[in-house]
Amino acid sequence: MAFIEVCDVSKSFPSAGGPREVLHRATFSVARGEFVAIIGTMGCGKSTLVNLLAGLLQPDSGRLSIDGRPIEGVRRDAALVFQNYSLLPWFSALENVRLAVSAAFPEWPKERQRAHARQSLERVGLANALQRRPSQLSGGMRQRVAIARAFAIEPEILFLDEPFGALDALTRGALQHELSSLCASTERPVTVVMITNNVDEAMLLADRIVPMTRGPRATLGVPLPVSLPRPRGADFLIRDPLAVRVRANIVEALTGARAHRAERVA
Repeated sequence: MAFIEVCDVSKSFPSAGGPREVLHRATFSVARGEFVAIIGTMGCGKSTLVNLLAGLLQPDSGRLSIDGRPIEGVRRDAALVFQNYSLLPWFSALENVRLAVSAAFPEWPKERQRAHARQSLERVGLANALQRRPSQLSGGMRQRVAIARAFAIEPEILFLDEPFGALDALTRGALQHELSSLCASTERPVTVVMITNNVDEAMLLADRIVPMTRGPRATLGVPLPVSLPRPRGADFLIRDPLAVRVRANIVEALTGARAHRAERVA
């Protein structure tokens, strides 16, 4: 049974020439504990879709639900990681994470919140940067703070909006590995929806990949399973024959061979 369901969802925004339909009848589903990557070109409407899933926007039509209940606003059991970090510049890394912990666990004493935040930052390799403000951190370190903040609230659902797009290749690879480990090591399953325009990133992390057509009026194509053993590395994706076939299928879908076919998953 599907945990997250998106059924015939459309979304428009005002423009000088009248309403501009960004999403048109998008449909897909995600099982509990599954990692799904939605991949498409820049500007096709991927961020709009993840903002709808996170409860930051409401659709014009269609249905969105999580665990059988309509999405009506931001859920307390969900975390969202943006590409631009979204850290409070006047607070330290530790306090940025502690504030999220405080919102998720208001009944905890402040010292317990701080200890939990410290542990989360240590898990992503920032034990020596707890008191640094965002301006004192590199881009990769800021994104580590954002990921630590997301996992510190112990989410059941994680939404990732191109979280590594602005990073250099070496930092991106390290954070992808950390994210994969964090998702796998949590005591309860984390359901992940990631937005990306990077085919290799999607193949490294996802259980399934959903291609998105070009906008405007973008929609979703047929989900593609990524039946590859874990852990996965860049060398494996290049050399393994099955991985090469999976990549070819993704590229074919993105270039339009399957662009206008839709799959409805029960």
